[in-house]
Amino acid sequence: MTTAVGIFAHQEERRIGACLASLPLDRPNTCYHILVNGSTDATAARARNAAGNRANVLVHDIATGGKSRTWNHFVHDLLGGGEDAVIFLDGDAEIAPGSIDALVRRLGKGQANAAAGMPRNGRMATHYRRLLRDEGGLFGDLYALSGSFVDRIRSRELRLPQDLIGDDGLVAAWAHTDLGTDAAWNRDRVIACEDAGFLCEPVRLTSPATWRMQYRRMINYSVRFFQNRIVSDIMGRVGPDGLPDELRDLYPLWLPRFTPRSGPTGWFDRKALARMRAAA
Repeated sequence: MTTAVGIFAHQEERRIGACLASLPLDRPNTCYHILVNGSTDATAARARNAAGNRANVLVHDIATGGKSRTWNHFVHDLLGGGEDAVIFLDGDAEIAPGSIDALVRRLGKGQANAAAGMPRNGRMATHYRRLLRDEGGLFGDLYALSGSFVDRIRSRELRLPQDLIGDDGLVAAWAHTDLGTDAAWNRDRVIACEDAGFLCEPVRLTSPATWRMQYRRMINYSVRFFQNRIVSDIMGRVGPDGLPDELRDLYPLWLPRFTPRSGPTGWFDRKALARMRAAA
């Protein structure tokens, strides 16, 4: 079986080595694409050092950042087509031993379009694992798509909006609906893979740099919340063919409908809406 693995890395010079060390880089019939995007640090150099002389490990140093934009580039421009499975993972995650094989096996057992890797650490890990099992979600840290599903995405020229925050939610919706509208939603098309897992670096709010990172992350979560309302409307009415190249093209229509939520989240919502108004 042929497998492709996309490793998304932005400013990950500290973590990319551990990520790659956790992967079976010598796995037969597997091509690894390290997608260094928009990075100004040593991520690409350290990825090349970890890859060594392996012909099946390719480092792509992509000038423009953005995970959704890079996802599109990987799927449409770098994959050869005809893979049995395509694995997606983040360059700051460490992958549990056997996870790649487990995801490929899990997809091969049925008609599912996607399989989710499970979080193995963090105080909310048990809660998130339950959500993945019960709701059929995906975490961008580690998930897999069947090769036939990816081939259909490619043949229909479907792309994520380039400014979408987070690929996992929309990709899960595509998988559940089999690239249709929400009316075609089938929970069984996305499955949890209990034998595949990932570990993330714990967030330790002990330094100003960590606080700044978490602050930016919370604003991104708020942007994602509002973007998801736009995406859900399109997926419900039209399906993936109706998605724009960039969601900001629709902000003037949607921003008058958005208001900050109550509580502490409202602060980040207001920052997010200001960013969206500027983008529009």
